[in-house]
Amino acid sequence: MAQVESARMVTPEAVALEFRTANLGSRILAYLIDMAVVTAGIFAGLFAVALLGQATAVVVPDWVALTIVLVLLPSWWLGYFIAFETLWRGRTLGKAALGLRVVTREGAPIRFRHAAIRALLGLVDFAIASGFFAIVFILLTRDNQRLGDLVAGTLVLRERSGLAAPAPVSFTPPPGLESYAATLDTSRISTQEYQAVRTFLLRAASLPPGPRSALALQLANPLAGRLRPPPPAGISPELYLYCVAAAYQQRQRLAAPAAVTGPAGAATSPALTPAMPALAGPAPAATLPPPAPEPGAAQQAGPPAGGGFAPPG
Repeated sequence: MAQVESARMVTPEAVALEFRTANLGSRILAYLIDMAVVTAGIFAGLFAVALLGQATAVVVPDWVALTIVLVLLPSWWLGYFIAFETLWRGRTLGKAALGLRVVTREGAPIRFRHAAIRALLGLVDFAIASGFFAIVFILLTRDNQRLGDLVAGTLVLRERSGLAAPAPVSFTPPPGLESYAATLDTSRISTQEYQAVRTFLLRAASLPPGPRSALALQLANPLAGRLRPPPPAGISPELYLYCVAAAYQQRQRLAAPAAVTGPAGAATSPALTPAMPALAGPAPAATLPPPAPEPGAAQQAGPPAGGGFAPPG
């Protein structure tokens, strides 16, 4: 049975974000609020038609009244959900009241086609068996998706949370290595490998010198053996990892040029730029963590023939 799950998304900055999907209870409450609005709109429309008929003294035949009702009901239903979710970035009045938002599987705002598919299949989800299908799908799917979500490729997420909105991290090439990072081909790096490199670079400043050097070497050697061009002579494993991270993020941005905006506004938050050890020359002490230990003699001489890094002497 599906509960409140964490939906994993990756932004163009190659940052994995996790958000909590809306559970059955919050979605039912949001739906009831929306249905109250839809019902009020339908009665207002019928009342307006009745007043118009009385004002013009025109007797409306029963078949005309029935046709108006049959057209008004689905049109107002579809128009309400499609218009609100398209123009209000995945929210309706009910979802806004419960702190919910519809997004794509990638975390982007939904478009007209997503809202239209969700609304059309909502007639199947909710109109048939009084919402039985919707409840079954939400309970049995991992990300609490009804049929309309599965077909449209969308998720309903909880926007309100006590946690701070995650901010993307932007890596830049070390000074003097910009041209090398621009030519580095990171197409053979998996998401898991990038996550390991990213985690190390964010925590490197808090690590003791010995484990910091050993971990950088452990992460850099397999990548240096596979990626081309190989690391230039004299570069330390940690600086090489900065080049890899910067090149990987640049490749992700080119692959997905449109900015992906997270439901909690994560993509619009100021990006963090972790400081890196100085490559050459002094750097402002206020912006740099304690520098990594100097590479050993074998490392200074350049990478071995296989493209990897030699262990410190």
